[in-house]
Order: sequence, then structure tokens, then C-alpha cells
Amino acid sequence: MIPTLVFDIETIPDIAGLRLLHELPATLADSEVAELAMQRQRAKNGSDFLPLHLQRIAVISCALRSDEGFRVWSLAEPKSNEGEIIQRFFDGVEKFTPQLVSWNGGGFDLPVLHYRGLMHNVTAPRYWDMGEGDYRDSRDFKWNNYISRYHARHLDLMDLLAMYQARANAPLDQLARLMGLPGKLGMDGSAVWSAWCDGRIDEIRDYCETDVVNTWLVFLRFQLMRGVFTAAEHESEIALVKTSLAAIDAPHWREFLAAWVGSSP
Repeated sequence: MIPTLVFDIETIPDIAGLRLLHELPATLADSEVAELAMQRQRAKNGSDFLPLHLQRIAVISCALRSDEGFRVWSLAEPKSNEGEIIQRFFDGVEKFTPQLVSWNGGGFDLPVLHYRGLMHNVTAPRYWDMGEGDYRDSRDFKWNNYISRYHARHLDLMDLLAMYQARANAPLDQLARLMGLPGKLGMDGSAVWSAWCDGRIDEIRDYCETDVVNTWLVFLRFQLMRGVFTAAEHESEIALVKTSLAAIDAPHWREFLAAWVGSSP
């Protein structure tokens, strides 16, 4: 089995970068720096969503399906700093060469990882291989690599399902719930910064982890739709996810499983 790695990131404003680029005094609190930057962004284009290079990665959550089963974990502060988080993510790509699956990973997660990786001297030769590397199978990467929008080695499921048309994009939460899946529980991306300021880092991590599992479950349905899985194989994969999450016995997974069982297809 080729390993499949679903990933998602959560970000906060890059306070140090904003101080530098906006030449803000050290006396301003972090919250004031972020609010000033968001105000300027709103004045510029009507949205307080900061440019991708000014977003700092707080969490990377992953779900891995391999011959060893299914597992979910996060790389997050405060246990690791941003550079370590990014390097460990790409080290996993280096080690396993998985298929990457994301929801809007091409439009958000990967560009943020690229910019932040540059700032932290991260190395990721396997990820950036486009047929010119020293690996035995490097030539294959000329035709199927992580960088190309239209290759499956990284599958941005949102982008593909929308036929690469932004106007057709669907929110993960809404699509998941329409499919009878739990969707987002307790938080959304707009609440991450306030949660961070309140010290609720564990909640951000838990939210990110449920996003990657929702993405994995949508991907399983996609594999059923395109004939990769039979109905029986799809049900087997669903059962594996439920069993694996129940074994973790964490509050957010108990809530997730309860919402899943209580939903209707």
C-alpha cells in the first residue's frame, strides 16, 4: 500500500514579521500588532485575512493510512517551534514518499509551508523533486510530483472536485455534513487567533485534527465514487477510522464519533 497522508495547518499572525515590515514599536502588545495589521488589510481589500507569507504556522495535523493502519497526530507549539514543526512534516514526506491529500492545500497550506520553510532554513529535497533528483525513482517525479496542480502525488481534493474553478469551491464543513459526516466541531478558522491569545492551544490542535479526519473521510467517498474502492472496501476503511479514533479516547474524538453516529447520510 502506498501511504496516504492527509494534512491541514492552522495559522496565526506572524507578529515578529508584522513588527518588522510595518516598523512597529516593541511597546505595542502582540494583540495590538495583529489588530493594526488586520485593519490595514481591511482598508486595502475589505478582508482582515493576512497575506500568506505573514501567517505563522501554529499546528500541522496529519492523518496517515499505511500498511500499519490509520493514525492521527499533530505537530504543534509549544512542544516544538515553527521551524521544527515544518521540518518534521517534510521529513515525513522524505521518509515515506506518501500521496498527500488536502482540502485547499494548493491554495493555502502548501504556499504557507513554502514561505515559512524558507524563513527557517527547512530542507525538503524529496518534496521539491520534479524529476531532477538523485533518487532511484526520481524520473517518475517529472510526470507526477508534489508541485504540479494536476498531478495526484499531492491531491488538493477541493480544487479537483471543483474542476479547478474557484467559483465552484465547496467549504469542507458544509460538504462533510451534507455527506453525513461530523464536519467542524466547536471552532472554525476565524476563531484560531483569539483562541491562541487565550492560551487555548490544545483546542486549536483538536480542531485541526478533526479537519484532517473530515478530509480523509471525504477522500474515502471520492475513492468509492471513482471505483478505487468497492462498497465493502469503503465500509472497511470507515470501520478502521472509527475503531482507531475510539482507541484514542480523547474528548474531541468522543464528540466527533458521537456527531458522526448521530448524523444521517
